Amino acid sequence: MRIEQLEYIEAVTRLGSLRRAAEELHLSQPALSETVRNLERELGVTVLDRKRSGATISDAGRELLPHIIGVLDAVDRLRRAADEQHRTSRTVRLGTVFAATVPLLVPAIREFHALHPATEVEVIAAQQSVIHRSLLEGGVDLGLVNYLEGDDLAPDLHTTELLRGRPVVCLRPDSPLASLESVGVDDLLREPLIVMRSGYLMHRFTHRLLKGRVPSFSYSADGAEMGKLMVAEGLGVTVLPDYSVVGDPLERTGAITCRPLAGDSTTVLLVVQRSRSGSVTRAARDLHRIFVERAEAHRTVRPPEAPPAGPAPSPGAPASPDP
Repeated sequence: MRIEQLEYIEAVTRLGSLRRAAEELHLSQPALSETVRNLERELGVTVLDRKRSGATISDAGRELLPHIIGVLDAVDRLRRAADEQHRTSRTVRLGTVFAATVPLLVPAIREFHALHPATEVEVIAAQQSVIHRSLLEGGVDLGLVNYLEGDDLAPDLHTTELLRGRPVVCLRPDSPLASLESVGVDDLLREPLIVMRSGYLMHRFTHRLLKGRVPSFSYSADGAEMGKLMVAEGLGVTVLPDYSVVGDPLERTGAITCRPLAGDSTTVLLVVQRSRSGSVTRAARDLHRIFVERAEAHRTVRPPEAPPAGPAPSPGAPASPDP
Protein backbone atom coordinates (compact mmCIF):
# COMPACT_ATOMS: atom_id res chain seq x y z
CA MET A 1 0.00 0.00 0.00
CA ARG A 2 1.31 3.44 -0.96
CA ILE A 3 0.26 6.88 0.26
CA GLU A 4 -0.58 8.04 -3.26
CA GLN A 5 -3.16 5.24 -3.60
CA LEU A 6 -5.03 6.65 -0.63
CA GLU A 7 -4.68 10.15 -2.06
CA TYR A 8 -6.22 8.92 -5.32
CA ILE A 9 -9.21 7.41 -3.46
CA GLU A 10 -9.74 10.70 -1.63
CA ALA A 11 -9.59 12.70 -4.85
CA VAL A 12 -12.07 10.44 -6.69
CA THR A 13 -14.45 10.53 -3.72
CA ARG A 14 -14.20 14.30 -3.38
CA LEU A 15 -14.59 15.05 -7.09
CA GLY A 16 -17.02 12.24 -7.90
CA SER A 17 -15.29 11.31 -11.11
CA LEU A 18 -12.24 9.36 -12.21
CA ARG A 19 -11.83 11.81 -15.07
CA ARG A 20 -11.84 14.93 -12.88
CA ALA A 21 -9.56 13.25 -10.34
CA ALA A 22 -7.13 12.26 -13.09
CA GLU A 23 -7.06 15.85 -14.36
CA GLU A 24 -6.38 17.24 -10.87
CA LEU A 25 -3.67 14.66 -10.20
CA HIS A 26 -2.11 15.08 -13.68
CA LEU A 27 -2.54 11.37 -14.44
CA SER A 28 -4.14 9.49 -17.29
CA GLN A 29 -7.55 8.06 -16.40
CA PRO A 30 -6.51 4.43 -17.15
CA ALA A 31 -3.42 4.80 -14.92
CA LEU A 32 -5.51 6.21 -12.07
CA SER A 33 -8.14 3.48 -12.44
CA GLU A 34 -5.50 0.74 -12.43
CA THR A 35 -3.83 2.19 -9.30
CA VAL A 36 -7.16 2.18 -7.47
CA ARG A 37 -7.87 -1.39 -8.60
CA ASN A 38 -4.48 -2.52 -7.27
CA LEU A 39 -5.39 -1.07 -3.87
CA GLU A 40 -8.81 -2.75 -3.97
CA ARG A 41 -7.18 -6.11 -4.72
CA GLU A 42 -4.72 -5.62 -1.85
CA LEU A 43 -7.50 -4.71 0.59
CA GLY A 44 -9.96 -7.28 -0.77
CA VAL A 45 -12.62 -4.57 -0.87
CA THR A 46 -14.33 -2.73 -3.72
CA VAL A 47 -13.80 0.88 -2.72
CA LEU A 48 -15.38 2.56 -5.75
CA ASP A 49 -18.58 1.78 -7.63
CA ARG A 50 -17.86 2.42 -11.31
CA LYS A 51 -20.83 3.39 -13.51
CA ARG A 52 -21.28 5.10 -16.83
CA SER A 53 -22.26 8.25 -14.99
CA GLY A 54 -19.01 8.20 -13.00
CA ALA A 55 -17.31 6.64 -10.00
CA THR A 56 -18.73 6.96 -6.50
CA ILE A 57 -17.56 5.52 -3.24
CA SER A 58 -19.05 2.16 -2.35
CA ASP A 59 -20.67 1.29 0.95
CA ALA A 60 -17.53 -0.63 1.96
CA GLY A 61 -15.39 2.28 0.79
CA ARG A 62 -17.52 4.70 2.85
CA GLU A 63 -16.71 2.69 5.97
CA LEU A 64 -13.01 2.83 5.14
CA LEU A 65 -13.01 6.52 4.18
CA PRO A 66 -12.55 7.92 7.74
CA HIS A 67 -9.50 5.69 8.15
CA ILE A 68 -8.15 6.80 4.77
CA ILE A 69 -8.66 10.46 5.68
CA GLY A 70 -7.05 9.83 9.09
CA VAL A 71 -3.94 8.34 7.46
CA LEU A 72 -3.70 11.25 5.00
CA ASP A 73 -4.09 13.80 7.81
CA ALA A 74 -1.36 12.06 9.81
CA VAL A 75 0.94 12.06 6.79
CA ASP A 76 0.23 15.76 6.25
CA ARG A 77 1.10 16.53 9.89
CA LEU A 78 4.29 14.50 9.55
CA ARG A 79 5.31 16.43 6.46
CA ARG A 80 4.59 19.79 8.10
CA ALA A 81 6.56 18.78 11.18
CA ALA A 82 9.48 17.65 9.02
CA ASP A 83 9.38 20.92 7.08
CA GLU A 84 9.38 22.90 10.33
CA GLN A 85 12.23 20.82 11.74
CA HIS A 86 14.22 21.35 8.56
CA ARG A 87 13.58 25.08 8.73
CA THR A 88 14.54 25.44 12.38
CA SER A 89 17.58 23.18 11.96
CA ARG A 90 18.85 25.77 9.48
CA THR A 91 18.94 28.40 12.23
CA VAL A 92 20.71 28.26 15.58
CA ARG A 93 19.53 31.00 17.94
CA LEU A 94 22.12 32.14 20.47
CA GLY A 95 21.38 34.46 23.36
CA THR A 96 24.42 36.26 24.77
CA VAL A 97 25.20 38.91 27.36
CA PHE A 98 28.10 39.90 25.07
CA ALA A 99 30.90 39.38 27.58
CA ALA A 100 33.75 37.71 25.65
CA THR A 101 31.75 38.24 22.45
CA VAL A 102 34.66 38.95 20.15
CA PRO A 103 37.41 36.83 21.76
CA LEU A 104 35.25 33.71 22.00
CA LEU A 105 31.99 34.04 20.09
CA VAL A 106 33.29 35.32 16.75
CA PRO A 107 35.92 32.58 16.25
CA ALA A 108 33.35 29.98 17.29
CA ILE A 109 30.81 31.24 14.75
CA ARG A 110 33.49 31.31 12.05
CA GLU A 111 34.35 27.67 12.73
CA PHE A 112 30.68 26.72 12.92
CA HIS A 113 29.99 28.34 9.53
CA ALA A 114 32.74 26.25 7.93
CA LEU A 115 31.04 23.12 9.32
CA HIS A 116 27.45 24.21 8.58
CA PRO A 117 27.67 26.71 5.67
CA ALA A 118 23.89 26.69 5.10
CA THR A 119 22.94 27.23 8.76
CA GLU A 120 22.34 30.74 10.05
CA VAL A 121 23.45 31.74 13.54
CA GLU A 122 21.10 34.32 15.00
CA VAL A 123 22.91 36.19 17.79
CA ILE A 124 20.51 37.83 20.23
CA ALA A 125 21.95 40.29 22.76
CA ALA A 126 20.00 40.31 26.02
CA GLN A 127 20.37 40.34 29.77
CA GLN A 128 20.78 37.09 31.65
CA SER A 129 17.18 36.93 32.92
CA VAL A 130 15.83 37.37 29.39
CA ILE A 131 18.15 34.66 28.04
CA HIS A 132 17.07 32.24 30.77
CA ARG A 133 13.42 32.82 29.96
CA SER A 134 14.04 32.40 26.23
CA LEU A 135 15.91 29.13 26.82
CA LEU A 136 13.00 27.71 28.80
CA GLU A 137 10.40 28.93 26.30
CA GLY A 138 12.36 27.72 23.25
CA GLY A 139 13.13 31.20 21.94
CA VAL A 140 16.87 30.47 21.82
CA ASP A 141 18.84 27.22 21.53
CA LEU A 142 21.93 28.21 23.53
CA GLY A 143 22.79 30.98 25.95
CA LEU A 144 26.12 32.56 26.92
CA VAL A 145 25.87 34.10 30.38
CA ASN A 146 28.09 35.06 33.31
CA TYR A 147 27.99 33.97 36.94
CA LEU A 148 29.93 34.93 40.00
CA GLU A 149 31.38 31.88 41.70
CA GLY A 150 28.90 30.73 44.31
CA ASP A 151 25.82 32.01 42.47
CA ASP A 152 22.94 29.54 42.23
CA LEU A 153 22.46 28.01 38.79
CA ALA A 154 19.06 27.92 37.09
CA PRO A 155 17.85 24.37 37.92
CA ASP A 156 15.99 23.88 34.62
CA LEU A 157 19.05 24.65 32.50
CA HIS A 158 21.99 22.45 31.57
CA THR A 159 25.19 24.42 32.26
CA THR A 160 28.72 23.93 30.92
CA GLU A 161 31.54 26.16 32.14
CA LEU A 162 33.62 27.75 29.39
CA LEU A 163 35.90 30.34 30.99
CA ARG A 164 36.94 31.19 34.53
CA GLY A 165 38.44 34.60 35.17
CA ARG A 166 38.31 37.61 37.44
CA PRO A 167 37.12 41.20 37.19
CA VAL A 168 39.70 43.67 35.89
CA VAL A 169 39.78 47.38 35.15
CA CYS A 170 39.56 47.97 31.40
CA LEU A 171 41.33 51.19 30.45
CA ARG A 172 43.31 52.92 27.73
CA PRO A 173 47.09 52.38 27.73
CA ASP A 174 47.57 56.15 28.22
CA SER A 175 45.30 56.25 31.27
CA PRO A 176 46.99 57.34 34.52
CA LEU A 177 45.85 54.02 36.00
CA ALA A 178 47.81 52.05 33.38
CA SER A 179 51.05 52.81 35.25
CA LEU A 180 49.78 50.86 38.26
CA GLU A 181 50.34 47.12 38.71
CA SER A 182 46.86 46.87 40.20
CA VAL A 183 44.01 49.33 40.63
CA GLY A 184 42.42 49.97 44.02
CA VAL A 185 38.92 51.24 44.66
CA ASP A 186 40.24 54.68 45.60
CA ASP A 187 42.08 54.89 42.27
CA LEU A 188 38.95 53.76 40.43
CA LEU A 189 36.76 56.39 42.05
CA ARG A 190 39.00 59.19 40.80
CA GLU A 191 38.32 58.30 37.15
CA PRO A 192 35.11 58.55 35.10
CA LEU A 193 33.58 55.11 35.50
CA ILE A 194 31.58 53.31 32.84
CA VAL A 195 29.16 51.02 34.68
CA MET A 196 27.15 48.25 33.06
CA ARG A 197 23.42 48.86 33.09
CA SER A 198 21.29 47.30 35.83
CA GLY A 199 20.54 43.66 35.05
CA TYR A 200 24.08 42.77 33.97
CA LEU A 201 26.32 40.76 36.26
CA MET A 202 29.11 43.36 36.24
CA HIS A 203 26.65 46.02 37.37
CA ARG A 204 25.99 43.92 40.48
CA PHE A 205 29.71 43.27 41.02
CA THR A 206 30.74 46.93 40.58
CA HIS A 207 28.17 48.15 43.09
CA ARG A 208 29.34 45.51 45.54
CA LEU A 209 32.95 46.57 44.93
CA LEU A 210 32.27 50.27 45.54
CA LYS A 211 30.22 49.62 48.70
CA GLY A 212 28.04 52.65 48.15
CA ARG A 213 30.88 55.02 47.28
CA VAL A 214 30.33 57.24 44.24
CA PRO A 215 32.90 57.79 41.43
CA SER A 216 33.84 61.25 40.21
CA PHE A 217 31.60 60.73 37.19
CA SER A 218 29.86 57.72 35.71
CA TYR A 219 28.26 56.52 32.50
CA SER A 220 25.89 53.58 31.97
CA ALA A 221 26.59 51.12 29.17
CA ASP A 222 24.40 48.37 27.73
CA GLY A 223 26.86 45.48 27.70
CA ALA A 224 30.59 44.86 27.58
CA GLU A 225 31.10 45.67 23.91
CA MET A 226 29.72 49.19 24.27
CA GLY A 227 31.73 49.62 27.46
CA LYS A 228 34.98 48.69 25.70
CA LEU A 229 34.25 51.08 22.84
CA MET A 230 33.63 53.91 25.30
CA VAL A 231 36.92 53.12 27.03
CA ALA A 232 38.76 53.12 23.69
CA GLU A 233 37.30 56.56 22.94
CA GLY A 234 38.70 57.91 26.20
CA LEU A 235 35.42 58.40 28.07
CA GLY A 236 36.59 56.55 31.16
CA VAL A 237 37.36 53.11 32.55
CA THR A 238 35.13 50.12 33.21
CA VAL A 239 35.18 46.85 35.12
CA LEU A 240 34.79 43.65 33.09
CA PRO A 241 35.82 40.00 33.28
CA ASP A 242 39.41 39.61 32.08
CA TYR A 243 38.32 37.12 29.41
CA SER A 244 36.18 39.86 27.88
CA VAL A 245 39.21 42.10 27.38
CA VAL A 246 42.16 39.81 26.61
CA GLY A 247 42.12 38.87 22.94
CA ASP A 248 39.56 41.51 21.97
CA PRO A 249 40.55 43.32 18.73
CA LEU A 250 40.65 46.60 20.65
CA GLU A 251 43.13 45.04 23.08
CA ARG A 252 45.18 43.44 20.30
CA THR A 253 45.53 46.78 18.52
CA GLY A 254 46.49 48.61 21.71
CA ALA A 255 43.31 50.68 22.05
CA ILE A 256 42.48 49.16 25.45
CA THR A 257 44.27 47.13 28.10
CA CYS A 258 43.47 45.92 31.61
CA ARG A 259 44.81 45.89 35.16
CA PRO A 260 43.78 43.62 38.06
CA LEU A 261 41.75 44.98 40.95
CA ALA A 262 43.88 45.30 44.08
CA GLY A 263 42.84 42.99 46.89
CA ASP A 264 40.02 41.36 44.96
CA SER A 265 39.84 37.60 44.47
CA THR A 266 36.37 37.32 42.91
CA THR A 267 35.95 34.62 40.27
CA VAL A 268 33.70 35.23 37.27
CA LEU A 269 32.47 32.36 35.11
CA LEU A 270 31.31 32.34 31.51
CA VAL A 271 29.00 29.41 30.81
CA VAL A 272 26.95 28.07 27.93
CA GLN A 273 23.45 26.92 28.80
CA ARG A 274 20.54 25.10 27.18
CA SER A 275 17.16 23.89 28.39
CA ARG A 276 17.10 20.47 30.03
CA SER A 277 13.78 19.72 28.34
CA GLY A 278 13.23 19.41 24.59
CA SER A 279 15.45 18.16 21.82
CA VAL A 280 18.64 19.81 20.62
CA THR A 281 19.39 20.02 16.91
CA ARG A 282 22.65 18.65 15.59
CA ALA A 283 23.68 22.16 14.57
CA ALA A 284 23.14 23.46 18.12
CA ARG A 285 25.10 20.52 19.54
CA ASP A 286 27.97 21.29 17.15
CA LEU A 287 28.01 24.96 18.16
CA HIS A 288 28.02 23.92 21.82
CA ARG A 289 31.02 21.65 21.19
CA ILE A 290 32.86 24.40 19.31
CA PHE A 291 32.33 26.80 22.22
CA VAL A 292 33.90 24.28 24.59
CA GLU A 293 36.87 23.72 22.28
CA ARG A 294 37.33 27.44 21.60
CA ALA A 295 37.18 28.21 25.31
CA GLU A 296 40.09 25.82 25.85
CA ALA A 297 42.06 27.62 23.13
CA HIS A 298 41.13 31.03 24.57
CA ARG A 299 42.52 30.06 27.97
CA THR A 300 45.98 29.69 26.43
CA VAL A 301 46.17 33.46 25.76
CA ARG A 302 45.23 34.51 29.29
CA PRO A 303 47.60 36.97 31.01
CA PRO A 304 50.06 35.69 33.64
CA GLU A 305 48.13 37.31 36.49
CA ALA A 306 44.89 35.58 35.55
CA PRO A 307 43.60 32.60 37.56
CA PRO A 308 44.73 29.12 36.51
CA ALA A 309 43.36 28.16 33.10
CA GLY A 310 42.75 24.48 33.78
CA PRO A 311 39.23 23.10 33.63
CA ALA A 312 37.11 23.43 36.74
CA PRO A 313 33.66 22.17 37.69
CA SER A 314 30.65 24.37 37.08
CA PRO A 315 29.30 26.29 40.12
CA GLY A 316 26.83 24.14 41.95
CA ALA A 317 26.88 21.36 39.34
CA PRO A 318 29.44 19.32 37.40
CA ALA A 319 30.39 20.72 34.02
CA SER A 320 29.63 18.65 30.99
CA PRO A 321 30.99 19.40 27.50
CA ASP A 322 28.32 17.27 25.83
CA PRO A 323 24.81 18.73 25.58
